[in-house]
Amino acid sequence: MEFDQKQLVKTINSLNLLFKYFWLLGSKFRNPKLNSVYNELKHSEHFNSEIHNNQSFEKVKQLLIFVQEKSSYYRNTFNEIGFDPNRDFNSLDDIKKLPVITKDILLKNCNDIHTSFQSEKVFLSETSGTSGQVLKFEKNESWDSFNRAILLYSYEQYDVRPWDRNGYFWGFNKSPKQRFKTQVFDFLQNRFRLFSYDKEEVKRFLKKLRKAKYLGGYSSMIYETAKIALELGFTPLDFPNLKMIKGTSEKIYPYYQDAVIKAFGHKIISEYGAAETGVIAFEYPCGNMHVFEENVLVEVDENAGTIVTNFSSYSFPIIRYSLGDSIEIDVESSCSCGRSTAIVKEIDGRIGKNIFGNVKSYPSLTLYYIFKNLALIHQIELQYQGYQIERGKLILRFPLSISEHVSKLILEESEKYFQNDIEIQIVDNFEIHTKKTKLRDFISEVIA
Repeated sequence: MEFDQKQLVKTINSLNLLFKYFWLLGSKFRNPKLNSVYNELKHSEHFNSEIHNNQSFEKVKQLLIFVQEKSSYYRNTFNEIGFDPNRDFNSLDDIKKLPVITKDILLKNCNDIHTSFQSEKVFLSETSGTSGQVLKFEKNESWDSFNRAILLYSYEQYDVRPWDRNGYFWGFNKSPKQRFKTQVFDFLQNRFRLFSYDKEEVKRFLKKLRKAKYLGGYSSMIYETAKIALELGFTPLDFPNLKMIKGTSEKIYPYYQDAVIKAFGHKIISEYGAAETGVIAFEYPCGNMHVFEENVLVEVDENAGTIVTNFSSYSFPIIRYSLGDSIEIDVESSCSCGRSTAIVKEIDGRIGKNIFGNVKSYPSLTLYYIFKNLALIHQIELQYQGYQIERGKLILRFPLSISEHVSKLILEESEKYFQNDIEIQIVDNFEIHTKKTKLRDFISEVIA
């Protein structure tokens, strides 16, 4: 059967219209403030630095006054250091009077940090747990709307919309119930995903990509898939509708780009953020990654790394939160796109690695799904770290003692993903985090 480009475009347009209605309908009920936030982003895109700073100051002060009254954790913290936002917060620099918080602090004080915020509905959110620690918190609607509006606004710079057909390099849970749930959500979001480097599965994924307008997910998986695509003889001509490739959650190495461009015709652009902070910055066609100063204040500290304050996090205040990433920020240079907000020049954190079996390789995020399954199915929550120095062998380290029963469950869950390709060794009572650097859930000494 001869390929009909016109018929393909017609079919894509019809389907996109359907998924556009899904997206708009869902947004109407979930995010009633989405349009106003989106309009704010459009209105402020060419504001100068002074206007951004003034608006940031007002938003931070309003948040600090609110949390002093509504969050017992922050009220106690302010009392301990003798800080009153009405009296002591007179410029953005005064934010440095407050202590830096970490994920450990969020976990230990989760209930006290939460506020009784009743002005908006809230949604349950959770971190990915790639550091071995899953944080669950409530996210108010304005916070959620800001995140979605940022993506809507950013995608538009590439002539892409969130409801467009898209490929997704992200994990899925192998339990039947969770996998079915994932498939339903994927359908509603007009996306298809890949979580294996098996060539036949990659080939099926790449054939679906012919109809997609964008590709997103772990940068290491995008790179690995690009290499396989080249081996299979795919070229950018096979992906005529693709307009954007977005990498998240991991560092994008320069050497990734050559293979990705050769395979797909576009470089990987970067989205920087976290579940706790929301989207912090996004890379635009100008080549720069601009910070969303409409919603976040970013500080860079030699010891704490990236420190983020989210202006709309009223339900679970994120104030001077250390991500642990090492980044470089440029606040002086002007940009050809006209945006005056700070530019993220380099991100040294979020390094993606592969776990090597005797025969196959696996994304390091496989560990996240193994331990998430243990939490969901067996109510066993573990902090962990994977360590590999030899192909086909993986050491799993734990800071606490691991019983024989739990060890058995870990091995059984690992077997679902690795089959007999990797030998697992369990090491307990191991100090997996020195606190000097960001806790890494997987360390590899294997040369790829």
